[in-house]
Amino acid sequence: MVYITSWDEFVERTVQLFRADPESCLKFKTDQAQEAKKMEKLNNIFFTLMARGPDVDMSEITGKEQTEAQPAKKGRGRKQ
Repeated sequence: MVYITSWDEFVERTVQLFRADPESCLKFKTDQAQEAKKMEKLNNIFFTLMARGPDVDMSEITGKEQTEAQPAKKGRGRKQ
């Protein structure tokens, strides 16, 4: 069994696989706790794909435009 180690590649390949054959699966293996939040976002992508159909535009699901429009957070460093 092959595990995919890159999260971005895993998301891309699982969405492609879901569109082609929803009965198949891929596995992602990690030892990082922070990956749990990413997994939650991936679940939301699949909920949307199941509800709206596999031909939905991915930019609507991921909301990449929304995250790019948000202002950057300012650090706690000293003002100069």
